[in-house]
Amino acid sequence: MLIENQPRVIEIPHLPAAAKHSLRLLLETVLVPTALLYACLHTVGAFWGFVAIIGWCVATLAVRWVTERRLPGTLVLAFGIVVARSCTAMALSSVYIYLLQPVVGSAVMAALFLGSAAVGRPITLKLAQDFVTLPATLIHDRKVRRLFAQICVLWGCSRLLDAGMSLGVLHWGVDAGLLSRGVLSGLLTGLTICVCAYFGWTRLHRNHGVVFRRATI
Repeated sequence: MLIENQPRVIEIPHLPAAAKHSLRLLLETVLVPTALLYACLHTVGAFWGFVAIIGWCVATLAVRWVTERRLPGTLVLAFGIVVARSCTAMALSSVYIYLLQPVVGSAVMAALFLGSAAVGRPITLKLAQDFVTLPATLIHDRKVRRLFAQICVLWGCSRLLDAGMSLGVLHWGVDAGLLSRGVLSGLLTGLTICVCAYFGWTRLHRNHGVVFRRATI
């Protein structure tokens, strides 16, 4: 039986380590591939740009395996998406196809987030459990689920903005599209993470008596 007003505890991971991992993933899967394609476009051509991207993905995975003896699932998934995009664009000989695929992906993600919020099964609640352990009392609390639904709406709007921004910038040419995909989209995603984290953190602590505690290593 839950004692009324009893604080509920959420253990959070070591934030500096998590931030370092996220920045490294962004560098390896977004910034470097974008820079390689941009450089090749202005020197040896788009085809070799896609070859360079695929080569970078394979080489990075090989180095990770040799040095760490493990391949993080998020890295493998992200590189799989990048390689699939590159192969499709290479087959169709179009850089625009490479840049349009993330636009479609952002639109699909927006529909997923907004749809899950609309039906009362916020996907953000499931995603949160991949990073922190949520007490069962929180998972089944209707007010908490409503909070995660609101975070779903924030993410959905962010993905719609990302899709619209990327599509709009493409009218200014491939270089602008690469800048948007490699820099602006990453900044928007980072900003969305910060906004959603702050929104969820403050609401859980202030309205639901949740206490956050650093997880022991």
